[in-house]
Amino acid sequence: MKKGKLEDLFNDLQGSFDLEEPAAGHQHRFLTKLEDSKDMASTIKKRNSWWKPLSIAASIAILFSVGIGIYNLEPTKDEQVAEISPEVSQTQYYFASLIEEQVKLLESESTPETKKIIEDTMVQLKKLETNYTRLEQDLLNGGNSKLILSAMITNFQTRIDLLQDVLNQVDQIKTLKNYNDENITI
Repeated sequence: MKKGKLEDLFNDLQGSFDLEEPAAGHQHRFLTKLEDSKDMASTIKKRNSWWKPLSIAASIAILFSVGIGIYNLEPTKDEQVAEISPEVSQTQYYFASLIEEQVKLLESESTPETKKIIEDTMVQLKKLETNYTRLEQDLLNGGNSKLILSAMITNFQTRIDLLQDVLNQVDQIKTLKNYNDENITI
């Protein structure tokens, strides 16, 4: 602004300036309000202080979820086997459910007389299961797939045959026990 315009402005505003002093206690009221606003600001700051740890925890949770998602993208051994031969996964499901039923039946037939034979059978089943796991790994490593698939099916059939033989033996033991108990006279 030019000097002349500034003087004109002050001349125009000449009678409208507030020249009175503030009321008594004004400074005290102002300082009290200022202190109150500082307290309010610290309260707001305290209320917002939980955001930082929460945002850190959320970031960690997101990173953890992404890590699990990447880890789960790797197909399982069963999925890899199913990719190589879909028939094997269906056969595996069928045989596994059949074996599980027979194992439950065998365990329900357990008595003191049959305990040892059942325990031995379970050990043999574990060995066959370990062999099956090795066969799966050989299949995934690119071995002769027809030969390995045949061995996998034979493994399942061996487990089923073993369970059926043991169930027959348990029935024979029960029959013998009942027969011997009937022949004993008191």
